[in-house]
Amino acid sequence: MAVKEGDIGLGLAPPSKACDDSKCPFHGHLKVRGQLLEGMVMSDRMQRTVTVRRDYQRLIPKYERFEKRSSTYMAHAPPCLDVRVGDRVFIAECRPLSKTVSYVVVGRQG
Repeated sequence: MAVKEGDIGLGLAPPSKACDDSKCPFHGHLKVRGQLLEGMVMSDRMQRTVTVRRDYQRLIPKYERFEKRSSTYMAHAPPCLDVRVGDRVFIAECRPLSKTVSYVVVGRQG
């Protein structure tokens, strides 16, 4: 089976815009592995890095109820995806890119 150009193995379509970022999973050399998460971009004030908030529910067995929880992740945002605050995005786990960044944005929910 031949691998298409820009295919990262997650079933997501590669962006139509090209970039020269070496940390882009579509146009660079970064490999993705592990978790694929969905969340909302809360901040894009850093250079090529966004803060993504993921909301989820956790069961409390004693009370048989769910509680709302959230986690924040720092993710590298390649310039070819053009991610802004309020976008719903998919982030994939990758090797550590810095002290706090171990995820990369791989797609937007549209």
